[in-house]
Amino acid sequence: MALGKSPLICLVMIALCGVCFGAVYRVGDFSGWSSRGLVDYNEWASTKDFHVGDTLTFSYNNQFHNVMQVTNEDYESCNPASPIAVYASGSDTITLERPDNFYFLCGAPGHCQAGQRVEILATLPTPDDSFTGPSPTPSASPADAMSPSSALSSSPALHFSKLGLGVTMFVLSTLLGSLF
Repeated sequence: MALGKSPLICLVMIALCGVCFGAVYRVGDFSGWSSRGLVDYNEWASTKDFHVGDTLTFSYNNQFHNVMQVTNEDYESCNPASPIAVYASGSDTITLERPDNFYFLCGAPGHCQAGQRVEILATLPTPDDSFTGPSPTPSASPADAMSPSSALSSSPALHFSKLGLGVTMFVLSTLLGSLF
């Protein structure tokens, strides 16, 4: 009998783990991380609600760009001299691990001044954020609205990392308790 409930336990855990992870946002949507002036990154960020546990993905050509996490002062002055962290793979993922303002810029000469920088405000998720559909994202054309990167950046807001983990652990302990 105990062996028969194992698949049920696995299915329940897999289903509940969906609420343990945040959304994934591709910075700049389809245009990615670029200095060509196609994206106003702060305008892009203003259309999103970032929460602790969400992940930012920076996609760019690493021969020309990088991503530097910097302080507010260095962000305001476009100063890449003393970054908090440097990313240079061309496909970097950064998880927002605490509620705070996060500042990112490209350290290549002139790129920050050309607008390749973004400020991200990460907040704690609230109960109103659970299981909501994607937020409408304004787009320039219907083709942009259907692009895979646009769908990626406006993924459903399933943000209850601590609550989801707690529910998963409760259900798991209840199911395991009934097995023994």
